[in-house]
Amino acid sequence: MIKLLALDLDGTLLNSQGTISEENIKAIRNAEDHGVLVTIASGRRFRDARPVALEIGLNAPVICHNGALIKYAETLETVDVTVIPAQTTRDIIFAGKEFGGEALVSIDPHGKGTLLYETISEDNIPLQRYVVWSKKLHGDEAEEAVHHVTSLADLIDEIEVVHISYSGNCSTMNILQENLDTSLEGSASIMATIYPHLDFTLLDILPPNTSKATAIRKLAEMNGLSSANVMVIGDNFNDLDMLEYAGLPVVMGNADASLLQREEFYTTLGNDENGVAAAINKYILGDING
Repeated sequence: MIKLLALDLDGTLLNSQGTISEENIKAIRNAEDHGVLVTIASGRRFRDARPVALEIGLNAPVICHNGALIKYAETLETVDVTVIPAQTTRDIIFAGKEFGGEALVSIDPHGKGTLLYETISEDNIPLQRYVVWSKKLHGDEAEEAVHHVTSLADLIDEIEVVHISYSGNCSTMNILQENLDTSLEGSASIMATIYPHLDFTLLDILPPNTSKATAIRKLAEMNGLSSANVMVIGDNFNDLDMLEYAGLPVVMGNADASLLQREEFYTTLGNDENGVAAAINKYILGDING
């Protein structure tokens, strides 16, 4: 029986407008009422995932930064965190600069989280949009949420880094990923979220041996559960490891074709069709209600 449900956010729980439907919220709360632990498993940083978790009222801690941090949204209690070593952070930032990459560095894992950046070029439209969106999302806390610094390198020994990200066109990010894979030699995990139709790739660089699946496994074991008790729902490449881990893996109807073609994955409706609610009603509540 499913006792732990992990949901990706963007492209899964959230619709194309970036909001959660009432149908999805109702289904999640119904599952919680039947004893199911529900968590978010997102590549987002904690501060950006937290408003969604608070809106739903999750009964489990949030998995964010693609698994590097497990933390309660309401109390800010940190359940588990893994940070990137200082020297590795230094290597990542310097390697990124060689390719003209502009790093976003996530710190403060025991608070709400702060994002540091050094430069944003005029032609990096996606990064500009993200900073504007994030500042709007966090209102009065905007300066604490997204903070410009003169030199990231000068701060490395003073901060705890959970997550570093780069973004850009697919070909440039592919080259950067290959370079980092070679130069880092396993001292960090690199995860790509690719949107071919937009020619856009997001590279998430995380502490070694970090993933959504690893974090979900930790949360399951903390509650005496195995993978057989876990259902996950996702839509992109950074969800693959958790889909392969879960006893009941579900992909969204809007997922990448390579995920939809996997015969061992179940499929639900798209994120604009309340796909999360449909999956919960079918695979969790339907099983409970016989």
